Amino acid sequence: METSITRLQLSNGLIVLLKEIHSSPIISHWVWYRVGSRDEVTGRTGISHWTEHMQFKGTPLFPAGELDDAISRLGGVWNAFTFLDWTTYYETLPADSISLALKLEADRMVNSTFPEEEVNSERTVIISERQGSENEPLFRLGEEVQNAAFRVHPYHHEIVGDMADLYTLQRNDLYQHYQTYYTPENAVLAVAGDFETASMLTEIKQLYESIPVRGTPKRLSRAEPPQLGERQVIVEGPGETTYTQFAYRTPAANHPDFFPFMVMDSLLTGPSNLNLFGGGISNKTSRLYQALVEKELAVSMAGGMQATIDPFLYIISATIHPQKQPLQTIQAVNDEIQRLQENLPAPEELARAAKQARALFAYGSESISNQAFWLGFSEMFDSYAWFESYLDCISAVTPHDVQRVAQTYLRPQARVLGIYQPTGSPLEAQNE
Repeated sequence: METSITRLQLSNGLIVLLKEIHSSPIISHWVWYRVGSRDEVTGRTGISHWTEHMQFKGTPLFPAGELDDAISRLGGVWNAFTFLDWTTYYETLPADSISLALKLEADRMVNSTFPEEEVNSERTVIISERQGSENEPLFRLGEEVQNAAFRVHPYHHEIVGDMADLYTLQRNDLYQHYQTYYTPENAVLAVAGDFETASMLTEIKQLYESIPVRGTPKRLSRAEPPQLGERQVIVEGPGETTYTQFAYRTPAANHPDFFPFMVMDSLLTGPSNLNLFGGGISNKTSRLYQALVEKELAVSMAGGMQATIDPFLYIISATIHPQKQPLQTIQAVNDEIQRLQENLPAPEELARAAKQARALFAYGSESISNQAFWLGFSEMFDSYAWFESYLDCISAVTPHDVQRVAQTYLRPQARVLGIYQPTGSPLEAQNE
């Protein structure tokens, strides 16, 4: 597989990244916009996610509904995702059909119509999506923990948005958001697969370079102040299962501590998957699995972190064993963290954790769709060089690095501790 990439910026500011991969006759095409829930204020939460939905409602050139059939007939796939820091759209198609994706994304960068009736229809869809999430205890707990962790920074709210805003946002709000952020100077185009760079560049320039500049959007900048003590959240809700979550602040993805943190994460809870398409690997060798699940304090446990522009959260979750109390599980987590803070991990244990982190990263970087994903994703918080150096940075982590980040970031004074206490009632009864 060829690894060199072509990177250039068109005259209207659009960043283009191309990577030739001739192993299979397919091409994956992604357009990334630097807009997500991080850019939303109270009264407009969820607007980035809703705008993403509206991008599938058609343009004069590509009416709604026609493209699903067209892409299916070609044997392709397409989708979109909204995250904290970005929104992205992708199509993976046979190489000889990629022009459809190029024309589609260039068109809906400027010509989406946002019909009023589709806005109202999608309101119902997104409210139902939010209500469906609220049926899950871990969503309820996770939202309260996230709200408590961020008092100032817009990472405070869930990507789907607050219900109050989902009822009140209007078509003009969504269209203004689209006009503000869906601009070439705020976008990254990433293409990987079976093409020749010169001809691909020619087609991209023909379709994208004529899109007018509308001005780089102003970014919302509200740094979260230091946390001055542990915050605790108790959530009561239906069901019979108790859950607990620990939320610690993580370094931003481009911070030098991010890589030691990733190895520490692998050691404590099993490696985090940063990719949308990568699978997971077993966490049974992790310290907290052995301390919680094997000792029957928890039925299951998981940990995870994200690559973000600003410091976000490292979440450790546990499903409490029905014959145990959450305080027992909490104490066991505290003990494992303290052990790591006070004692260097053995070289062989650290080597295994680093190997698992590298393996998961590699598994999530193999396919052509994944290669195209990483081209654009890494640009959202750093550059493609971040991706290229990832494995080396993980390999360079030492036991002292892991102990230092545990001492720095996993302090109880800087965490949010959440507990979900079941009422024993079914959800239907609670909502009556």
